[in-house]
Amino acid sequence: MLGQGSLTLACREVIKTVCACPRIEFKRHLLRSSLCHQKAEITVEAQDHAHKHGASDQTNRVTTLYEKFQQNPQSVPLVTSRELEYPNQYRSPRQAWLETLSTVEDHKLGMIDLHPDVFAAHPRLDILYHNLRWQEFYKKIDYDWTPSRGDLDVTTRKQMKQKGSGRARNRNRDSVMFKTGAKPLGPKGPKALFYMLPKRYRVQGLCTTLSFKYAQNNLHIVDSLEIPTDDPQYIQDLIDTRFWGFSVLFIDDTDYMPENTTYALAEYPQYNLLPVYGLNVRDMLKHETLVLTLAAVEKIEQKLLLHLNTNRKDTKFSMESRYDQY
Repeated sequence: MLGQGSLTLACREVIKTVCACPRIEFKRHLLRSSLCHQKAEITVEAQDHAHKHGASDQTNRVTTLYEKFQQNPQSVPLVTSRELEYPNQYRSPRQAWLETLSTVEDHKLGMIDLHPDVFAAHPRLDILYHNLRWQEFYKKIDYDWTPSRGDLDVTTRKQMKQKGSGRARNRNRDSVMFKTGAKPLGPKGPKALFYMLPKRYRVQGLCTTLSFKYAQNNLHIVDSLEIPTDDPQYIQDLIDTRFWGFSVLFIDDTDYMPENTTYALAEYPQYNLLPVYGLNVRDMLKHETLVLTLAAVEKIEQKLLLHLNTNRKDTKFSMESRYDQY
């Protein structure tokens, strides 16, 4: 059993050996965390396996996007900074890696800036509760119903004479005083339990959920959702190699998803696709990992920052409005 100091020295020796190997071109900044160490070992094993199969396999192998970037840095858009709308002068932007789905291995294409008001919001569990409850009752209908005196199919004959019997003076059997009679002030379903959550709560709920995922290192940004094949095993190997968990939500700025990605994810119910206009708190919390495209990040920040910095007063929602009025 090695101590912490011995284990650190051993890891340093392994890293020096890997980086000194002439066959493998490595980025030293990818070896700063324990997670990068595991990904580096998987990449080294894959490359050693490729070297053992000879030069014929090397000629047939498709050049990865990361290798194209190594040969010609201008061929890959290396993003280092973004012009953020409504900059916060008191908080610095957050940074995240820009990845790609073109290869199973985790190749970094650059680093981008994220707005702190969207991806580093203050955690509000009460806001999450209100959003989840709102989505739970969004399409819920109460079907409870109790009959009134007019709904009962009973005889209208007077049950007893008006006086002299010592009993209550009732007209017929539909009186509320009888067990089989009508129920006063009972529910009259079906009744929709829908209500509209205020806009500020909905916006804060999305910002809080995105901030949670970013703080937990479960938010990843890719250049696009394009993959080279529609084989479901490819996407499964990609998720296992990058340790993305058991459920992943892929988000793009449009609902026209790539064909290969759609066919590959159709075999796994725990991996889902979602456009930006359908982004909600419940789906983000249900999935362990969020994968956003760069275009989706731009659109999400644009929409949320617009509502966070607007001076327009919220209008009261009315159930009398119809869908064809929008």
